[in-house]
Amino acid sequence: MDRILPEAAHAPINAAIDFVYSYGPAAEKTVVLVPAFLTNYVESLAEATGFDSETINYTLGLFACYPLGIIMNMLPYGKIKHAFSFLLGAFLLQFTIGKQWVHQMITSLICYAMFVLLPPKLSKTIVPIFLMTYVTVGHLHRMYINYLGYDLDFTGPQMVITIKLYAMAYNLYDGHLISRGKEDRAAKKCAPWAIAKVPGIVEYLGYTFSFATILAGPAYEYKTYANACDGSLLYNSDGKPKGKIPSQIWPTLRAFLVSIITMGLFVVGTGKFPLLDPSDPQNATPVVLTAEFLARPWIQRYLYQWVALFFIRQKYYFAWKNAEGANNIWYAGFEGFDDQGNVKGWEAASNVRIVEFETAPNVKTLSAMWNMKTANWLSRYVYIRTGGSLTATYGLSAFWHGFYPGYYMFFLSVPILTFCERVGRKKLTPRFATSGSKWSPWGIVTMLSTSFVVEYMVAAFQLLSYDWAVANWKSHLFFGHILCFVFYGALSNLPSPKKKDV
Repeated sequence: MDRILPEAAHAPINAAIDFVYSYGPAAEKTVVLVPAFLTNYVESLAEATGFDSETINYTLGLFACYPLGIIMNMLPYGKIKHAFSFLLGAFLLQFTIGKQWVHQMITSLICYAMFVLLPPKLSKTIVPIFLMTYVTVGHLHRMYINYLGYDLDFTGPQMVITIKLYAMAYNLYDGHLISRGKEDRAAKKCAPWAIAKVPGIVEYLGYTFSFATILAGPAYEYKTYANACDGSLLYNSDGKPKGKIPSQIWPTLRAFLVSIITMGLFVVGTGKFPLLDPSDPQNATPVVLTAEFLARPWIQRYLYQWVALFFIRQKYYFAWKNAEGANNIWYAGFEGFDDQGNVKGWEAASNVRIVEFETAPNVKTLSAMWNMKTANWLSRYVYIRTGGSLTATYGLSAFWHGFYPGYYMFFLSVPILTFCERVGRKKLTPRFATSGSKWSPWGIVTMLSTSFVVEYMVAAFQLLSYDWAVANWKSHLFFGHILCFVFYGALSNLPSPKKKDV
């Protein structure tokens, strides 16, 4: 950051940081839910295993959601579930990030005050601005004090809360419009998640701090959470089941087993195929940019990078599948019943479809299958609220992720590939697609080409640094971008096939 910011900027920034840090002792006193013996146990476990205590805390916190989910399922419907959800969510935050949990508490209470005091038309604008400003400052602070560092801090849970409360602001606005019969096009589309009135403080905090979602998401809608807590997901108002209630054992166990497998793949795979230097990922030259690595043949280097990125994705699969199972235990992941009483499915807490993502034939499918609840948020509360603006959608997504140059290099590259896919779908698919199956010869071509180019582009997202990202793309002769421009230019001049030629 010293290279980026002028010398004069450091003094006021450091003064502001010192001012905030001066409240650290007061924040420390709020960490009252974690007993000392548990902290000491984790520290001794870290020394014995060689892992840092932050990693152990976070991993244990994710797995703790399973026994907590069993208790949650046994509790009676109503406020006791909400209170349990809040208190145990707060416990997990204090256990994993310590005194920094106050950021989530402050954010939640300020937003709740705005929900109560401001009219929905105003709060649906003010609350998102406040949330995005808060998480933005958090990202900038992290970059300033620990550039390219991977230390666990409050920004992860803050990103989850940002999605939840940003969406809630629009849920309340949509409910306000619907109750007056003045719903617009966006409100009609999002009517299933509209909220008629501001939830009570216990219900609100139970959702915001929900133990099953606070650490790794998924940030699903308030209605999804509330319906699971008040029993309306499974039962009618007369107390009768809406259908034959399915067992949650297999949906829970399946997600849990997948999370275990992906955790193993991440640990073993990234050890054998590291993208960054394992000894000093923050400062040392990434493995894929060392002179020794660059001396290898191009195809060998690119295949190595493809494999390395595949194993890096396993940590996301682990966290999301782990959270999915923890939600399924108490039916928060259950989608409910249709009008005939048939089970809809177990996708309410699903944040990724691994096979579909890994075999996606286009960027649209790729995006839809990855971080699905974040994609829902961007679609429902950014894309359709801005008249279908891709610039606003990708821009807000980039801001939400943070401010490392690699994020923006990736997000600005994706639309280029999207444009290529659109022209390819118009000019080539009618000529070569023999069926609608993605496993047809043409479908396999689209799968391989999508993966081939995306894996080149997404490396910037993982490398973070501008210099490292550019050096990586340069080592591959910028083939991904060049191919896209050549492909788009060539197909733009190709006549569209007539119906009789299809």
